[in-house]
Amino acid sequence: MRYLLKQRLISFGDDFNIKDEAGNDVYFVDGKAISIGDKLSFQDMTGTELAFIKQRILAWGRTYEIMRGGEAIAVVRKQPLALIHHRFAVTVSGASELEAEGNFLDREYTIRRGDSVIATVSKRWFSLSDSYGIEVDTAEDQVLILACAVVIDESCHPDDEGRH
Repeated sequence: MRYLLKQRLISFGDDFNIKDEAGNDVYFVDGKAISIGDKLSFQDMTGTELAFIKQRILAWGRTYEIMRGGEAIAVVRKQPLALIHHRFAVTVSGASELEAEGNFLDREYTIRRGDSVIATVSKRWFSLSDSYGIEVDTAEDQVLILACAVVIDESCHPDDEGRH
């Protein structure tokens, strides 16, 4: 399934709209404007929270938890000491670990489970500078993978303030 992730240019906090490949709004990510560390609510279009993302403040490097129903379902960690091609490790509760690798500054990377690519993130698919595409394997948890992409965006572009 293909998605378009676009950060809102004017918002209080880091807000994202996510559309499906037909151009329909399917998800909204509401960034909390006043908080210690990043906190984002991943919602469907009726406002139902599907996941909650929060940054761990006292963790080594940039680390985020993705919560569902009050329980951590994944922890996303930026691997230290990578100069050009960064890596993120995603520890998923009850499943094998994921790894994201590529050029995160240009929003060109893949998410893998073992040797299998389960998602591709690319700014090339869209001409708008503040938008990029995410293609997720249909067998995967769509919300989890999209939440990981939002976490990676927050971690790699913390000072964008809505300008991509």
